[in-house]
Amino acid sequence: MKSQLTTLCYIEKGEKYLMLHRVSKKNDINKDKWIGVGGHFEGEESPEECLLREVYEETGLTLTSYQFRGIVTFCSEGYLVEYMCLYTADGFEGELKECEEGNLEWVEKDKMEELNLWDGDILFLDLLNRNVPFFSLKLCYRKNGSWHRALLDGRELELFDLVREDGSPTGHVMERCMVHKRGELHRTVHIWVVNKKADGSVEVLLQKRSQAKDAYPGCYDVSAAGHMLAGEEFEAAASRELFEELGIDAQEGELRFIGYHEGYVEAAFWGQPFKDWEISAVYLYEKPVKPENLVIQKSEVEEVSFWDYDKVFAGILEGTLKTCIYPEEFKLIKKALEPGFSAQGVRVADCPRTKT
Repeated sequence: MKSQLTTLCYIEKGEKYLMLHRVSKKNDINKDKWIGVGGHFEGEESPEECLLREVYEETGLTLTSYQFRGIVTFCSEGYLVEYMCLYTADGFEGELKECEEGNLEWVEKDKMEELNLWDGDILFLDLLNRNVPFFSLKLCYRKNGSWHRALLDGRELELFDLVREDGSPTGHVMERCMVHKRGELHRTVHIWVVNKKADGSVEVLLQKRSQAKDAYPGCYDVSAAGHMLAGEEFEAAASRELFEELGIDAQEGELRFIGYHEGYVEAAFWGQPFKDWEISAVYLYEKPVKPENLVIQKSEVEEVSFWDYDKVFAGILEGTLKTCIYPEEFKLIKKALEPGFSAQGVRVADCPRTKT
């Protein structure tokens, strides 16, 4: 398949970007979106020649100071692969004119995300605003416009569905670090490996998080847990996380859903703010497990061991156990092991938050 070459520029004036609202063309992949200014290469143009021509044609401005910030590769189903040279500009001459492709408007940088932007554009705008050195970003979209894959400098990024308070997807997708930077509501899965003993006592498998984790390093946590990737279903995500972190290949019917948990917490790790607002589908795995036979994911998990349920709960409440376990969710485990328990309509919360 052939490819196409383009440029895109975000022209700066103080704390504003010049944005183009693409409303004029009927058959336009960017119809009704807000983007920077730019366009396709012509003839034997270099990236800079294309940039200067497109900016002048669309805005009437002549750039006097600009910076080449990165390459963005777009893969959109049904369209040619596009390689976009991304620029910012902080110097220009001339008077702004009307644009045939839409409406031009100076927009405050902190108001940008109120516009109808492509989900992936929010990511590279964040890279620009953080002055990340020259980067290569790959963004992949489906035919319906949903963003499903991203790579930064060849490294796969995790993308999450943003959700409403009932857990249903909003239709928008965001990269993991940005989700936790902003405290956006997203979905996770928590799987508790439990052992109910003959005397009625309960043991729970805890994992000790790797010291290299980006959040809660070295803390005791859920047996296995993780984020749901964009487009993923709850049970599929739970099976994946259980296998990736512990090497347990759960068969159909072996994961028992016991309810949903909503949690919100603000903290800081490695000098960075961390806001975690999540809705978790909580599962029990009740098949016999020997910790010494587990294949743990060393990048995520330092060690695993069975603990007496009551001792763990006391440690959570008293603060004597270094853990990031939510107490209301932990209480749900004991309830789910009682005769006649039904997960229908079960939802518990720790520090719930309301969207603003």
